[in-house]
Amino acid sequence: MAVRRRPARGARGQHFLRSKRLAADLVADAELARGDLVLEIGGGTGVLTEALAQAGARVLVLERDPALVTQLHGRFGRRPGVTIVQADASEHDWPDEPFAVVANLPFARSGAILARLLRDPHLPLRKAHVIVQWEFAAKHAAICPATLRATYWRAWYEVSIARRLDRSAFSPPPSVDGAVLRLERRARHRLPLETHEAYLHFLQTAFATQKPILRTLAPSLSPLQIKRLAPALGFAREARAWQLDAEQWARLFAFARGLENG
Repeated sequence: MAVRRRPARGARGQHFLRSKRLAADLVADAELARGDLVLEIGGGTGVLTEALAQAGARVLVLERDPALVTQLHGRFGRRPGVTIVQADASEHDWPDEPFAVVANLPFARSGAILARLLRDPHLPLRKAHVIVQWEFAAKHAAICPATLRATYWRAWYEVSIARRLDRSAFSPPPSVDGAVLRLERRARHRLPLETHEAYLHFLQTAFATQKPILRTLAPSLSPLQIKRLAPALGFAREARAWQLDAEQWARLFAFARGLENG
């Protein structure tokens, strides 16, 4: 089981996988088919890149650190099916064909990267298996208390934790443990794709305050409508935004938009 040392430079919050065997297991967990397009955000030292290439994926690696890009080019520059691009995931265009993401994200930037990746459900993203800080994964995989981000994501993706990774699995070891956060495209979307902008605004309005939602969702829904919908959908009439699950939120929005009868 090989151990790779951290290069002299790296992105803030970036902790590299130490074990090739662990990387291969994580790639196997993603259930990729040969020829699948896989985006790896943050190639680092190439441990995960190697596992993806060995699985027969077409790998597109985005790495913003010039020193790491040089190392990756030296290792994979002639490898068929592997493309290394020096780019920041916060600015680079996403693929326009169906793709998966398998990546060890910099802990400090995980939220911003995933927020951009999952912002528009029209993006042909099939799944994402990403290594993030344990607390981040637990927060967004929880049914309750719900987060705004995860509630929005769950309209189109199933969100769960696939693995817990001890901090000793990384070099240098972070001060916290890691997790593999798994997002899989739902076979049946909770809402039509074209409603995503309005749905995000709907959720932002509700999550912006700790007040009960019957006081915050007007004029989309009146307090009387929420009181009538609460028992049918299974939430308390005085519930706060974080106390509703993704299905309840989607159904509320659908009713407000006239997509569903109460």
